Amino acid sequence: MTLKLGILDQSVVFPAFGPREALRYTVELAQLAEQWGYERFWVAEHHGGAATAGSSPEVLIAYLLAHTKTIRVGSGGVMLQHYSPYKVAENFNVLATLEPGRVDLGIGRAPGGFPLSTRALQHGVTEQQTLVEKLDDLEQYLRGPAREGHAFAGLAATPLATNPAAVFILGTSVASAVLAAERGYPYVYSLAIHGNQAVAEEALATYQQQFRPIDGRAPLALLGVSVIVTDTQQEADELATNTTTVRVTLANGTTVNVGSLEQAELFAQQAGQTYQADVRQQEIIKGTQPVVEQQLLAYQQRYGVAGFIVSSTIPNKQKRFRSFELLGELIGQAAGLKPCADKAGSRLSD
Repeated sequence: MTLKLGILDQSVVFPAFGPREALRYTVELAQLAEQWGYERFWVAEHHGGAATAGSSPEVLIAYLLAHTKTIRVGSGGVMLQHYSPYKVAENFNVLATLEPGRVDLGIGRAPGGFPLSTRALQHGVTEQQTLVEKLDDLEQYLRGPAREGHAFAGLAATPLATNPAAVFILGTSVASAVLAAERGYPYVYSLAIHGNQAVAEEALATYQQQFRPIDGRAPLALLGVSVIVTDTQQEADELATNTTTVRVTLANGTTVNVGSLEQAELFAQQAGQTYQADVRQQEIIKGTQPVVEQQLLAYQQRYGVAGFIVSSTIPNKQKRFRSFELLGELIGQAAGLKPCADKAGSRLSD
């Protein structure tokens, strides 16, 4: 299987363990992913909820870089709308200076939390910018001093990295695909979040058609998918039960995906809006190794993507790690390598 494969880990706090264990398992999974041959390992940004421990991807990325050696580590993604582009550039220039060629900067368009946490994150910010304006600033600061005509011309987000973080645009819409294409960035469409295959096809086709090769960059499209790989199809089907998402549409037209109807009601309440909620079965690729491999290759052909950013909904740590290990064995087999089960065996027993 000639695919680019990466992992997105959300540091989920499951009922069986707390935030400390969730973060420890994220570190352990990154180390194992490196052994299994994954190309990249990303962490998410979520605010204001007890269900995840990953509220500060920059801090977690630094720790992961220090505890791995070769795998690319990055954000999936930083919610740039909340922050100063200058400070984000400083953070990632430090990371890219410490570990050149290993840092990814995924930019997300979603709020990453509920309206109350969004207001708290933006509290005290004196100037508002659109996401496009923030991306303009971010790119200048990542690669050198701000150009002439900029409000802060000559200002650099030091240290300037010789190999800056690779910027990715993450999204679930045609608009996000257009944004990535116009700026010449790699693009990741998350089918795991928004499982509308027609929208995914349109977004990814639009990205390829409208891509502008700025600074010699070639188009790179990845698909975000939820995957469950097990030794039997029955186990995969059982693990995939009761996995739904809720698409919330507020009266003002804003849309967001949440995990339950209770969260939908809370989001609308904090936003001060009436809402509609659409409960959907989450799009999951599931089955044994051969079944999952066939599905991934079919998705690659259908959507024209170079590879996948893979996440998991499995609440059991051992089974979740085993799923990533089985998927990793497909990478090793394609490269003529032996599976890494012997390296992971003792760790999978906690």
